Amino acid sequence: MKRLIILTLVLSILALPLMAENSLINTVDSKVKFNFEVETGLVGVLAHTYQSGSSDDGATLFDFVNQGGQDNLYPFDRYVAGLKINDKHKLSFLYQPLEVITNVTFKDDVQIDGTIFIDGTPMEIKYGFPFYRLTYSYSFVNNKNLELAAGAALQARNASIVFKEIAGDQMEVSQNVGPVPAINLFGRYDFDNGFYFSLDATGLYASSALINGASFSFEGSILDASLRAGYPLREGLDLFANLRYLGGTAKGDSEYTERTWTEPTETYTSNVLSTSSFTIGLSIY
Repeated sequence: MKRLIILTLVLSILALPLMAENSLINTVDSKVKFNFEVETGLVGVLAHTYQSGSSDDGATLFDFVNQGGQDNLYPFDRYVAGLKINDKHKLSFLYQPLEVITNVTFKDDVQIDGTIFIDGTPMEIKYGFPFYRLTYSYSFVNNKNLELAAGAALQARNASIVFKEIAGDQMEVSQNVGPVPAINLFGRYDFDNGFYFSLDATGLYASSALINGASFSFEGSILDASLRAGYPLREGLDLFANLRYLGGTAKGDSEYTERTWTEPTETYTSNVLSTSSFTIGLSIY
């Protein structure tokens, strides 16, 4: 259904009459210019481990790729709405859905948050990590061929991890919402023939309670970096291809346990994820 909507949007845009001087949604002399982006493609999981509970208590460091069925390619979409003020100040809002559901039969006993799923158990595993991100950046270089910008971002993660027996009664659910601050860097070079390349990176490493926004130390990191090549199909409409690395870590002993029935009973958790994706998309401006 998502891809049908995207295809319909693309065909509708391409059917609009060509405007030689104005963009599709903005006027040339406007101080505030809006833009929208949509991209779709495939994502592969390079590495992904998860642990809920201490190793001393028997908790399993679970490998989602080798043990959990994430050794495949999955659909990947991103949606961005933004605006630019006086060609200097940029504000954007990103929605990044990410949910992977796999089925696997365990070949060893696996202990998640105190629950033991025995060898031979058919399982359904859900890893959901969609997020929303608000980014502000300032273009300190912005001429005909080159743009360089830097700023800050605030991301809201919406994590949900579920281990569920297909034929049994046991299930472990861990889910929560939390803020993730980050730094944004952007660079773009436009060639005279219309082609352009851009690099966009949002990331941060934090190992203190102050940066994490919690009352306890909890190590975390995020890196969302992409290399893009694009070309204007018409005034106000670019077609682009994107190669992206998306990963992050979260490790530590949380004091936020058992506040709700979907939070872990164990204090220690570790979640380490690395992915790579290739997408094609449209930028409307």
